[in-house]
Amino acid sequence: MSNEPASPVCYAADGGDAYMGYAAHDEIVAALNELLEAERAGARVALASAKTADDPRQSALMTMIRADEARWCAMLSRQLKRLDATPSRRTGAFHGKAMAIARPLERLAFLNRGQAWVVRKLEALLPRLRDEALHRDLRTMLDSHRANIAKAEDLLAASGYAS
Repeated sequence: MSNEPASPVCYAADGGDAYMGYAAHDEIVAALNELLEAERAGARVALASAKTADDPRQSALMTMIRADEARWCAMLSRQLKRLDATPSRRTGAFHGKAMAIARPLERLAFLNRGQAWVVRKLEALLPRLRDEALHRDLRTMLDSHRANIAKAEDLLAASGYAS
């Protein structure tokens, strides 16, 4: 018998996030800034839509979505700063595309597709995050977006909108 260990010491705990299959810092920062720009665009679309909606139900929904989008803008900015990154000040191109849609229900349906895009981005990112605080905030954001999508779908269906 030898006094040598049977196998080498495992240094996996010392591996960086990217080495361990998690998203690297730069990738997380880029993803958070992309989400921030999208949320800012969504907030601006919802605000404008709430002001011009003829249906009080749609105005109320847009006001709620705008508050939610602003909440996520603040959270994303806070998380970026916590990660020693600079939050983007840009507004995503989604804003211009959405505002080009004149009919309120069509714009709501388009906004809902934007919300679904955020859901897909979050679903792809969450399993790759090692940071528990960020994961928790993004998970809450994901759940909120899913709830908003359901509310918008209900309003669209009640209004007789067919895509």
